[in-house]
Amino acid sequence: MVGSIGADHVIDYTQEDFTQNGQRYDLIIDAVGNRSIFDLKRALNRNGICVIIGFSPAIMFQTLFLGPLISMTGSKKIGLMSAKITDKDLVFLKELFEAGKVKSVIDRHYPLSEVAEAIRYLEEGHVQGKVVITVAK
Repeated sequence: MVGSIGADHVIDYTQEDFTQNGQRYDLIIDAVGNRSIFDLKRALNRNGICVIIGFSPAIMFQTLFLGPLISMTGSKKIGLMSAKITDKDLVFLKELFEAGKVKSVIDRHYPLSEVAEAIRYLEEGHVQGKVVITVAK
């Protein structure tokens, strides 16, 4: 799925542990967050950057407390993704979507009455895209 929306290189985490394959990367976007911060550091090239956008509480804790230390003491940078979105940013994103330059991927839709099921599905850790909750009017 990620390859179909433009990623240059995709690794299926269910088939391969990219932190153990001997390759080094300039940029890692970790959308799953199931590897330790030390494994991620090992997989980075000198001056490499790892951005973690999907994580368990343990990985979040590790990254919040150890990520800055790793980033300050070496050439590699590791951190969580965060953003402050402005109205201008939202207008820009809208224009990108309308121009077809950004694709959204929706894995599943759930009605509001099935939020508990949607959360269970998210917790399984295999979502491919966004899970949408629909509120009836």
